Amino acid sequence: MLFRRKQPPVLGIDISAAAVKLIELGRSNGRYRVESYGVEPLPPNAVVDRNIADVEAIGRAIKAAVKKSGTRLKHAAVAVSGSAVITKTITLPAEYSEQDLEDQIQLEAEQYIPYSLDEVSLDFEVLGPNAKNPEMNDILLAASRRENVDNQVAALELAGLKAAIVDVEACALENAFTLIETQLAQYRKGGAIALADVGATTTTFNVIHEGRIIYTREQGFGGRQLTEEIQRRYGLSYEEAGLAKKHGGLPDSYVREVLEPFKNAMAQQIGRSLQFFLSSSAHRDVDVLVLVGGCASIQDVDRLVAQKLGIPAVVANPFVNMALASRVDAQALRQDAPAMMIACGLALRSFD
Repeated sequence: MLFRRKQPPVLGIDISAAAVKLIELGRSNGRYRVESYGVEPLPPNAVVDRNIADVEAIGRAIKAAVKKSGTRLKHAAVAVSGSAVITKTITLPAEYSEQDLEDQIQLEAEQYIPYSLDEVSLDFEVLGPNAKNPEMNDILLAASRRENVDNQVAALELAGLKAAIVDVEACALENAFTLIETQLAQYRKGGAIALADVGATTTTFNVIHEGRIIYTREQGFGGRQLTEEIQRRYGLSYEEAGLAKKHGGLPDSYVREVLEPFKNAMAQQIGRSLQFFLSSSAHRDVDVLVLVGGCASIQDVDRLVAQKLGIPAVVANPFVNMALASRVDAQALRQDAPAMMIACGLALRSFD
């Protein structure tokens, strides 16, 4: 169920630790168009350690995001986090029919998955001919504990939607990467590109080379630390602190005393992940660093990161070449754009 093709148009719905993010894409004259979008915040512990802990709260948030967006689509694509998925690339004869592949993969999966197959949702994608033996195909095998998938499906059902696709976040990010390539053209030298996704509780550092993610590292750092510091320092509730962080209204000292230290810590965390990658791979550097996630919207954080790490840094905007439907709030979408990459990658599954 992780890679199914040929579906009706789908809403891309990204369920992160802080919010539900929803996007509907259309296409005309070879250009994508944002038909509708919505973002709905989540209560603090609805998602814990990248897994859904409160299905009802997620269901309510999805329903609110759907209402806010005005979409009429009833099918959705969602994704499970990389840490909840086991992936393995295997090779099988290219002459196998789809039925032969399915039968063989069931047998192969037992070797690689440390759970009973009854407990997992399993799927595969044919990547193409093997580089060393063109008579064999490389097959990407992906499996996740059934409860991870079932919770996503149940939350969608509570919101009146049907899960057409359950993907993997890394695959959705790879898919969305095609939307920002023109943004990066001036920095490209044919090398690797780093994507630092700084969300509410986790920073995921990915490196993409030739369109594929070749390295991933997760750290427990994110925007919630900034929200909690605002909450503590200014005596606000968690919700008030989150709103103040996004919309302003904090004392003049906030930037110097709270925001700048957070931005420096963010640059330090990303720099650490970059060093881990460079020390463990054949790559000497990366062409450009792309900032993704809610924290990428912090003013001038790209400049600070570029200055601290000595490489170009760009804030991701997957909508840069897209048309917008009249009901879409362009200013709000621009603000949320860096956090919408995974949702966009999922919405692109409408065009498979």
